[in-house]
Amino acid sequence: MRRAWQGRSAGACDADTRPALQPYDGAMTEPVRTQPARTAPAGASPLDEAVARVGDRWTLLLVQALLEGPRRFNELQEALPGIAPNVLSQRLKHLEREMVLVSQPYSRRPPRFAYELTAAGRELAGALRLLAQWGADRSGAPDAEGLRHLACGTPLEARWYCPTCARPVDDDDAGDLRFA
Repeated sequence: MRRAWQGRSAGACDADTRPALQPYDGAMTEPVRTQPARTAPAGASPLDEAVARVGDRWTLLLVQALLEGPRRFNELQEALPGIAPNVLSQRLKHLEREMVLVSQPYSRRPPRFAYELTAAGRELAGALRLLAQWGADRSGAPDAEGLRHLACGTPLEARWYCPTCARPVDDDDAGDLRFA
């Protein structure tokens, strides 16, 4: 059966109401930002600032995966079982805006990238080790172990150290600590 349609079909739109397509300029990435994309509110603690940058779910696991070196999108998906592709894409874009990682194109058509930590991203390694140790200590698993010294096999302990006083800072001295 043929129908004669009068006017437009449902869902059709005029060309002038559609967003104009921009010509491809050959650029593979957005311009590099010189300032972080988002910060914690004024007067926020340094921890608030850190959480605003890397506190999303999957973000620290993504940084950990990149500590081994540059990886492509599919390699990161394999390293993080359970992460949805759209979430991985969002986290990568966020970390690039925060200057924690950089993307390097390796294919123009289709555009494909390899991701690598910046110096700021590599600085997170120490914090990740501390969190991993904390998690191992509280996991309750009998085989959960934290970091060990390769030379002698002894479990490592993290300590704060003051280079001016040339001594470790114990938990008893915690009241004397402050962020500058």
